[in-house]
Amino acid sequence: MSIYKKSSKLDNITNIKHGFFGRLGGVSTGIYHSLNCGTHSGDDGQNIAKNRLIASSTLLPGAALAEIHQTHSNKVHIFNGDIRTVDADAIVTNEKNVALSIVTADCAPVLFVDQFAAVIGAAHAGWKGARNGIIHNTIEAMCELGADRQNIVAAIGPCIAQKSYEVGDDLYKQIDNDSYFLPATRAGHYQFDLESYVFDRIWQNEVTKIDALGIDTYPYANNFFSYRRKTHLDEPDYGRQISIIVQH
Repeated sequence: MSIYKKSSKLDNITNIKHGFFGRLGGVSTGIYHSLNCGTHSGDDGQNIAKNRLIASSTLLPGAALAEIHQTHSNKVHIFNGDIRTVDADAIVTNEKNVALSIVTADCAPVLFVDQFAAVIGAAHAGWKGARNGIIHNTIEAMCELGADRQNIVAAIGPCIAQKSYEVGDDLYKQIDNDSYFLPATRAGHYQFDLESYVFDRIWQNEVTKIDALGIDTYPYANNFFSYRRKTHLDEPDYGRQISIIVQH
């Protein structure tokens, strides 16, 4: 069994490798079992480093793995060879053999490529980042490097599904669009469709080649880390899965 999922649209592009990794195939134990790639989790740092190397080497051995420190912002980092970790929620580059990575645990990982301009990107899109422009800013940054919106292909990886994502009235009011919500069983609560919300943010930025994988991170059987599941199980911490794109 593969330890990562692929987008059929991205898989048809010959000069890139990509993967939406789950929680299997790594060295971590306990609540972090086993491919925890979250450097800001409470897991052993050596295990995290080994897991990140496992993931990147699975796609392209020897590639430099670029990391960002995610803060649910709309900030995009344009990678230009400096491997230091910066605060951002998306990263783009036109360099080869640089594996762009983001980590998630219910938020939507989004991978982008313009194969003709040789520009790639990776974004961490929770509801807050998506609402505040992380998708728009990622596409803009790719265009700064020479990408064309008409040529960009985007893939939305595993994230929490609407049936698993109950939210309160505060989020409902901030999104302010009934089309993304269904009534929940509890009064004053709703089921939010994060994947559709992110899909529409991409489409509204004139990128129309979009693949949404439709995989829910919440059910334990799907083998993904989930912040929402951790909360419901009252666990002390949670791991993060990694999503990677690299061109060669």
